[in-house]
Amino acid sequence: MSEPVIVTSGLDFPTSIVFGADGAAYVAESGLPFGGARPGGRISRIGKPGQDMRRTVVADGLAAPVTGLCRHGSGLYASEGGAGRITQIDPDGSRSPVVDGMPGPGNYHTNMAAIGPDDKLYFSQGAMSNLGVIGLDAYEIGWLKRLPHAHDIPGLDITLAGVHITTVDPFHDKRGARTTTGGFVPFGTETEPGQRIPGSVPCTAAVLRCDLDGSNLELVAWGLRNAFGLGFLPDGRLLALDQGADDRGSRPVGNAPDLLFEVRAGRWYGWPDFVSGVPVTDPRFRPERGPQPNFLLAQHETLPTPEAALVEFDPHVAATKFTVTPSGQLVVALFGDETPMTAPPGHPQVGRDLLLVDPEDWSTRSLPGGPKAHRPIDVAVGPSDGALYVLDFGRFEMTARGVLAEAGTGCLWRWDDWKGDKDDR
Repeated sequence: MSEPVIVTSGLDFPTSIVFGADGAAYVAESGLPFGGARPGGRISRIGKPGQDMRRTVVADGLAAPVTGLCRHGSGLYASEGGAGRITQIDPDGSRSPVVDGMPGPGNYHTNMAAIGPDDKLYFSQGAMSNLGVIGLDAYEIGWLKRLPHAHDIPGLDITLAGVHITTVDPFHDKRGARTTTGGFVPFGTETEPGQRIPGSVPCTAAVLRCDLDGSNLELVAWGLRNAFGLGFLPDGRLLALDQGADDRGSRPVGNAPDLLFEVRAGRWYGWPDFVSGVPVTDPRFRPERGPQPNFLLAQHETLPTPEAALVEFDPHVAATKFTVTPSGQLVVALFGDETPMTAPPGHPQVGRDLLLVDPEDWSTRSLPGGPKAHRPIDVAVGPSDGALYVLDFGRFEMTARGVLAEAGTGCLWRWDDWKGDKDDR
């Protein structure tokens, strides 16, 4: 049995892999300047498996972080999260923005896109905050480090409970001055009980869709905190990997799992008050870095019933993206924890692995013997060789001093003898 091998190395924090119409692999590097990496995202053609696999840059200077890459026909769609934009890239290298002006900057971004069976472009938009309230944790997030930043925008009409969080005011001249902040408003802004905020498009914490040229933008579903991974099953069902809220910021929550949802139009997926249908006020979500969160929203009965997940992953594994195998199984990349940003120091290291999910009963099992990747972030099955390709983000850790990362440590692995499909059990 052969071991996984590295197909190409020296990548700067890559996020996405897709196979083109020509059978070649295309890889997107995020463009994040960690560890001295060159700023600006880029997309490279790696080549067709088994043939010439030299790397050739096909697009450069994309807005960081590039969070997703998908194919339609002979063209590509690149998600430029840092600009709130999705750009179409044609085979000749020409570019045209399709989606632009999405909310940001914030905790999360415009994420990966996927082409639906209705020939529309589906994509997710991450939340601007951890759990609806902007806090000082914005300074701790390696890719943000800015305050003030954009606040969250609901996709459905909501009523606020008038919850306020008091924090130090870093913008006041007086040392130790404090300010209060409510939900879905700018930092330092209070809200009133019963205050109504209408839903709008575009919004945050949502899955949206549009025509392939960007027209007819509309909401699919709201309340997904950061649906970083998005894709369709062969039967047309849309799935999303939603990364759970963290024990940080002005409204921390403890032990929130990452979630796999089936995304259905018009549904509410619970953020910022529910986790897989369970209220954040439940004792299981008691944080270590603050008090148990209260409901940010009032009149939940005016919203759709919050959806339960198909799969609940362990907290902080950072489920990023998935691929569907020829037999219909899902291989999920687990990027791994980002302690001490996402949880207090001392929490065990989790993730940094691959997981197999069976859509028949949504059971999960590990995939032993896989690549010794630092940070698995995306996976794909080679169309010509059936091998599992695993994209490794590279050496990246959060520390008390901030991001500790090493440029050029990202790579693409090929795993020929992986045993994931049912026939291989």
